[in-house]
Amino acid sequence: MKQLQSGRPKMADVARMAGVSVTTVSRFYNEPDAVSEKIRARIAEAAQALSYVPNVMAGSLAATRSKMVAVVVPTLNNSVFALMLEEMSSVLNRRGYQVMLASNDYSIEREEELVKSLLSWSPAGIVLVGRHHSRGTLKVLLEDGLPVVEVGEYLDGAIDSNIGFSHRDVGRRVARHFANLGVRRLGLVLVALPGDRRAADRGAGFRDIAREDGLHLEEFTVPERASSKVGATAFGELMSRADAPQAIFFSNDMLCLGALFEAVRLGIRVPDDVRLCGYGDFDFATTTSPSLSSVRPPDREIGRRAGELLLERFRGEGAPVSIDLGFEHIVRASG
Repeated sequence: MKQLQSGRPKMADVARMAGVSVTTVSRFYNEPDAVSEKIRARIAEAAQALSYVPNVMAGSLAATRSKMVAVVVPTLNNSVFALMLEEMSSVLNRRGYQVMLASNDYSIEREEELVKSLLSWSPAGIVLVGRHHSRGTLKVLLEDGLPVVEVGEYLDGAIDSNIGFSHRDVGRRVARHFANLGVRRLGLVLVALPGDRRAADRGAGFRDIAREDGLHLEEFTVPERASSKVGATAFGELMSRADAPQAIFFSNDMLCLGALFEAVRLGIRVPDDVRLCGYGDFDFATTTSPSLSSVRPPDREIGRRAGELLLERFRGEGAPVSIDLGFEHIVRASG
């Protein structure tokens, strides 16, 4: 059977590989019951081998792009992504582009399914969060050739363009701050959702400094989504240990908030007995008592720059870039 030579596979390529007509392949996608089981199997096998994604933009040319930008995020239950999306949508909407949003629930396998489905709508570009993707996702994106922006992390070897910052540096910065204050016993409360590599990187950076400076480190792993209740549980457990930490870094501010509540309940003084730092700089961080130290990611700036970068590419301007926007470590009353 003849193999696809280059570019995004077309319906004609599937037909050629399956040994049927283009009309039969079209019928397979639009009226599958009208095609025999044997022929369906041949077409499905050929489509899989070619990583073919059907174009559902009826009546359009295969090369035509829609005025839609596909965005796949790990979760919709996170203000970090909400702020990024709000800014990105604002930039794109002003130029007549709409955002089609999907959530992969921190699964690269689910992300692959979503990317293949979204490509069938011929988006003008696609935005993905992070640097970890399946081989199938990389294959279809490279073959399609549309502009791709990976956001939320700064990395080398991006698919196309990349805008973000180093999460490992976040962990290192917070641990270094604690160490400079004379802290010798550290605590780390880390959400360990499968696929959340950014939280894992922050934890790795925190451990780097503990190891380099010979500091004692106590850890608590959260095997579920972050909440103030879970943060309270983690804090209570860490502070009950023989080598209770003098400073604790949390995966996000919601966990840190729960820890603050539990500290009050247990009569533990913050920051006198233990220092606390979260991540995300949520709105409540400035209104708690004491106010919460946190790390502020450049969410809005990432969204704005991603939107502007895509618009440049749509106009045929610019080239793939990698942009490190950094982050802010905001030290407040909690330490």
